[in-house]
Amino acid sequence: MLASAVRILPYENFIYYGDTAHAPYGSRSVGEVRMLVTCAGDEMYNRGCKALVIACNTATSAAINILRERYPVPVIGMEPAIKPAMERNGDGKVLVMATPLTLKEEKFRSLCHVCGVNNDNVIVLPCPGLVELVERGQVAGPEAHGVLKKLFADIDLSHVRAVVLGCTHYIFLRGELAKIMPSQVEFVDGNLGTVKQLQRELDKRGLLLTDWESADKSSVEFLSSAGAASVSLYQELYRCALNL
Repeated sequence: MLASAVRILPYENFIYYGDTAHAPYGSRSVGEVRMLVTCAGDEMYNRGCKALVIACNTATSAAINILRERYPVPVIGMEPAIKPAMERNGDGKVLVMATPLTLKEEKFRSLCHVCGVNNDNVIVLPCPGLVELVERGQVAGPEAHGVLKKLFADIDLSHVRAVVLGCTHYIFLRGELAKIMPSQVEFVDGNLGTVKQLQRELDKRGLLLTDWESADKSSVEFLSSAGAASVSLYQELYRCALNL
């Protein structure tokens, strides 16, 4: 998500806050996630941020409405990119990967209803453990491959034409996923759509920076609830994402 934002909004300054100390959100209760997201939102707003992006499907499902009521700045959320995946899918099936909590939330059920999801066109797959894998930096190699193979062991992938990466962590596993999926599979995530929405909201409010307003390109500051080691991992994953 951050890499997409920097590409599309090259003159903005970004603060990335990762709540690694409390990850994964997908296996927590809705109440816990709301509390954690609100605490993180307060910190970012108090730092003077002109917009907040909840770069997490789980956190968006649990807390987006609370944050929009709480802050006078734009609050942008995410949702699994089911609609664009189905539109580009043709006659095959769409496989939606997401955290267990995202799949339980009413926001996801409403999205499925709007998109016309049923057992004939979509496979919904809870993916416990994948966030932790990425948070440890295990995005490629035998461990990641083994976890993914086990996750898909009981699924017939022959009719799958698109895979929705319904968590911002999953994009880093795309290389290993490609080794498991049939060659015709397309990976779809919500990063670009979310950043475009952020761009529209900033422009609508006259907050979007342009080249003539900024002598420098965007800066990125990384913060973590788990300390310096996690910040180093974020920086490494960010560099990786810039090359995806």
